[in-house]
Amino acid sequence: MHDVWVEKYRPSKLADVVGQDEITERLSSYVKSGSLPHLLFAGPAGTGKTTSAIALAKELFEDNWRGNFHELNASDERGLNVVRTKIKEYARTAPIGEGSFKIIFLDEADSLTSEAQAALRRTMERYTLTCRFILSCNYSSKIIDPIQSRCAVFRFKAVSSDEMEKYIRKIAKSEKLNVTDQGIKALVYVAGGDLRRATNAFQVAASITNRIDEEAIYKSTGKASPETVRELIEQALEGNFTAARSSLDDLLINYGLSGEDLISQIHRTIYDLPINDRVKIEMIDRLGETEYRLVEGATPRIQIESLLAFYSIIGAQTNAMKGKEI
Repeated sequence: MHDVWVEKYRPSKLADVVGQDEITERLSSYVKSGSLPHLLFAGPAGTGKTTSAIALAKELFEDNWRGNFHELNASDERGLNVVRTKIKEYARTAPIGEGSFKIIFLDEADSLTSEAQAALRRTMERYTLTCRFILSCNYSSKIIDPIQSRCAVFRFKAVSSDEMEKYIRKIAKSEKLNVTDQGIKALVYVAGGDLRRATNAFQVAASITNRIDEEAIYKSTGKASPETVRELIEQALEGNFTAARSSLDDLLINYGLSGEDLISQIHRTIYDLPINDRVKIEMIDRLGETEYRLVEGATPRIQIESLLAFYSIIGAQTNAMKGKEI
């Protein structure tokens, strides 16, 4: 069932790609001219990079697009031999139909080893007449400069809340689903700009219940509501460490959140707190240190309890300073 709705509602035209109007307009100009250079798509996951590549191929090659569009995932096949065999063999063959070239779409290209990228650079250079490359990556800085200089770079942005809401309502109407306004807001929050994540979360929630509200969304995605995370932080800042620790237990045990997920949600919530910037700076600084420790393998519960203890201390100091001013 995974990604069924993603494929079902994937736009087949560049004009229908969600939230990337400037990029699709530039790509459409290539369709009109009937040619294109090598392309590099960079940006967060779920923002339309693969969809744009497929839509571009469909508009360029029409009925022959499947024969002239070859997709590889570099995270699965990232070594030098793949570039020298699979990619090279496909690049050197003539296109099907009336097309003057074919397209190789290399997804997650930032996973390629440096040796594979060096070999790919030469392949791109040698077979330009018969093949164009579209490289997709999350981090363009991991692509070597010689490849970047051979490509037209397109930087995809996170999908806006308004665009995501329109897309969710479109799916709800097509699938005849009862989704509340709060449920849509919850989907937008959970997705964080990733339209694929929103679509998959929507699909999972729809398989559980007929009425999709915020509770159904948070339950199906294993996320805590923003209000719950905010309450946790406020309890700590108010000096009520015992209550904050109890809320932490609820999030880690009953909600089943991982330490990294909770850190991410705390980070998003801090910016909405009605406190001054100096306190926010201290909170985020310690949050970054906590995340680093978790990544290095420290125990999530102990590290997050330490974070809440620090928040209790700076909360008490801030309140004490306010008392002196009064």
